[in-house]
Amino acid sequence: MAKLNATKLDSAESNEFWTKERCFITELMNSPNLPSASLALARVDPGVTTQLHALDGLSETYTVRKGTGLAEVNGQVHRLNCGDSLLIPSGASQRITNDGNEDLEFYCLCTPRFEANSYVNLES
Repeated sequence: MAKLNATKLDSAESNEFWTKERCFITELMNSPNLPSASLALARVDPGVTTQLHALDGLSETYTVRKGTGLAEVNGQVHRLNCGDSLLIPSGASQRITNDGNEDLEFYCLCTPRFEANSYVNLES
């Protein structure tokens, strides 16, 4: 049996930062050494709706870890509670509203990995 070696990935940006999308992002894993996927944690303040956008060439899966929200994908609204996941296909229009009284936090798994040039602002 062939011996397989592990590969340590480059560290992602571990500090939370504000985006024009109207949410906070913490990059957990986003490395050119793993082009097949990236993982981030998004945080949306209560009452905030993120920017309507699409991701060109990649799909995204939200998994809620805290709070509640209403995700709109191609005009369809999906209620998301803690523990729920939602697969968003490539190119779909999307945004999420925190309709609760606490921060909405969810993991964003992008396949292939997220790169800034894949983000398409649909509000401009």
